[in-house]
Amino acid sequence: MIKKFPISIHKELKYYVYIYIDPRNDEIFYVGKGKGDRCFSHLFEDSEKEKVRKIKDIRADGLEPKIEIIVHGIEDDSLVKRIEASIIDCFKIDKLTNIQRGYHSKEFGRMSVQQLIATYQAEDVEVEHPVISFKLNSTFRYGLDPIKLYDFTRHSWKLGPRKDSAQYAFAVYQGIVQEVYKIECWLPQNSTLNSKYIEESEDKEVNEERWEFVGNIASKKIRDKYLYKDVSKYIKSNQNPVAYINT
Repeated sequence: MIKKFPISIHKELKYYVYIYIDPRNDEIFYVGKGKGDRCFSHLFEDSEKEKVRKIKDIRADGLEPKIEIIVHGIEDDSLVKRIEASIIDCFKIDKLTNIQRGYHSKEFGRMSVQQLIATYQAEDVEVEHPVISFKLNSTFRYGLDPIKLYDFTRHSWKLGPRKDSAQYAFAVYQGIVQEVYKIECWLPQNSTLNSKYIEESEDKEVNEERWEFVGNIASKKIRDKYLYKDVSKYIKSNQNPVAYINT
């Protein structure tokens, strides 16, 4: 197995994006970027990283991972990072051993046409219903699994009695409504333990000082009114992720 490039071709390679493939099923399990012999470096790693465990598992079957170069000859470091991120976005992140999606994937990565238009030219909307808005700037990413988006939106907020007046909840990222939920009821944090969010959480204790709602995606009429619209004018505080509207 080749474990380094001839030095004479490094100049032609420049920056490149590469993939690791499991020869047992031809599935891609890692996407990376680099220059020189970077793509071979994982073959010599000894750590508990998932990609290293995968390589060891392949070798335990008497095989070696396949390495392929997706694109090369790139001169700009930021460009190769974006290419890497876009390739990662072509796969479900849970199918890869990459720890994260990639450089600027939140801003420039995979998203729907509606989300792309809303990112640059969102229409302002007048909110006519009692709503509680949740900013998800730290947890949101485009292409997020719908169940996780629901759980990130509904779970573990420090709220006052005004929550009980809200009919709908907005999942908001950068001032744009990414989903609308009809609130059915409020429960103390971690009450609904079937949630995927809770399963991944280290804190599984019920906390009556924080709240989560149970609900459903709103009706088509309500979603058509608010989805991918700009509600920035209702969010007065940069620090507070919660905003009450018409409650």
